[in-house]
Amino acid sequence: MITPHPTGSQELAILRYVAEHGPVGVGAVAEAFAAESGLARSTVLTVMERLRRKGHLTRRKSAGVYVYRAALDGRGVMSRAVGQFIERSLRGSLSPIAAYLADRGAVSADELAELEQAVRALRSRKAPR
Repeated sequence: MITPHPTGSQELAILRYVAEHGPVGVGAVAEAFAAESGLARSTVLTVMERLRRKGHLTRRKSAGVYVYRAALDGRGVMSRAVGQFIERSLRGSLSPIAAYLADRGAVSADELAELEQAVRALRSRKAPR
C-alpha cells in the first residue's frame, strides 16, 4: 500500500526515473543521476530505499541484484505528486492552477485537448442539481 507521505523533489525525480525506466537497478539510476545532478550512489540507494519503505517502489532480486519498479506508472506518479502539491501547498484549491494556466497563455494543442478531456470527465461525474 502506498503511504500518503509527501515526497521531496529528489525523491520525486528518482521515482519518476524508475517509473519511466524500470525495472532498474540502483547502479543504473545512480549513473543517470550522477550525470544529471552529481548524486552519489549511496544517496540514490538511500532515496530508493526510503521510497520502497513508503510503498512507492517495490524490489526483487534478479541475477543477484535488486531491481526496483514503481508501484504506479509514470502518469500515476505524476498524478499523486500533483495531488500532494495541491493538498499541501494550495490547501486543496484548484483555482490557483486555473489562474496560472490562464495567465501562462502558451498551452499546446495537446495540453488543451487533455484539459478539455479532464473537464468533460469531471462534468460527467457531477450529478445534476
